[in-house]
Amino acid sequence: MYKKYVKRILDFIFAIILLLVLSPIMMIAAIAIKIEDPKGTVLFNQKRPGKDAKIFGVYKFRTMRVETERDNKRLSDMERMTMVGSFLRKTSIDELPQLLNIIRGEMSFIGPRPLLVQYLQYYSSEQMKRHEAIPGISGWAQVNGRNTISWEEKFKYDVWYVDNQSFLLDFKIFCMTIYNVINKKDINNSQGDTMPDFKGERAGIN
Repeated sequence: MYKKYVKRILDFIFAIILLLVLSPIMMIAAIAIKIEDPKGTVLFNQKRPGKDAKIFGVYKFRTMRVETERDNKRLSDMERMTMVGSFLRKTSIDELPQLLNIIRGEMSFIGPRPLLVQYLQYYSSEQMKRHEAIPGISGWAQVNGRNTISWEEKFKYDVWYVDNQSFLLDFKIFCMTIYNVINKKDINNSQGDTMPDFKGERAGIN
């Protein structure tokens, strides 16, 4: 009952409320992004697999510069990160546009994070189970390490969540997410960069 009906209703109601309440913060973030790097768009839309691996566009505030190279050298994600973008990530404000995805039914507040489309070809049958649930802004893997744990650990947390999904678990993850955001925990991995690409078990879990 909760997974099929109640969760969707709660997601929709709270997403509408939060979108109205947080709209001033989102507007300030949008203005700051354009001031620091006016070349690019405010929102970043990227195709991600959702429930049953159905592809949809996930929204985030843009946190990186448009340029990808400097002096004929490819810039890393951290080198492209803007000052505003760094703040948005540390405070998780960059995730707020995903309220639109929740309203549209493509995402939930809690669930496995939607990853890159190209990762689909590398998943094992067990790891693919993460797509049996609607993806979320935060999830069991995010509150248990986020980018500081390996891909293998992430997928184990995701699959465990799918098998044990409940209102109490979602509420626990929500509370842990708020705590982590306030304390700025587990934003980047231990190397100070964004999470390395997933290449599958054959290439070795990163």
